[in-house]
Amino acid sequence: MTKRRVVLKREEPLPPPPSMDSANSSNTMRVHVRYGECQRNHAANVGGYAVDGCREFMAASEEEDTEASLTCAACGCHRNFHRRVVETEAVSSSDCE
Repeated sequence: MTKRRVVLKREEPLPPPPSMDSANSSNTMRVHVRYGECQRNHAANVGGYAVDGCREFMAASEEEDTEASLTCAACGCHRNFHRRVVETEAVSSSDCE
């Protein structure tokens, strides 16, 4: 008998569309993602807990889509170790033009 691995994919429900204030204006959501302090446990291999104190992610390279753009210049960790902060704001169509 062979073992099978079953992978279940779960889709998150989409957020509801922004409400319409009037028939002539529509609102959209602007999402800005930034990365805060580093959460990497540098003492995990010895059974302790110690973070390096890096306060905010700073990309090592300004170029997009490179490995250096995903590495923090301050602590050397990958961007995934930094706390993700998502900021949203409602923007009316008159502000976008």
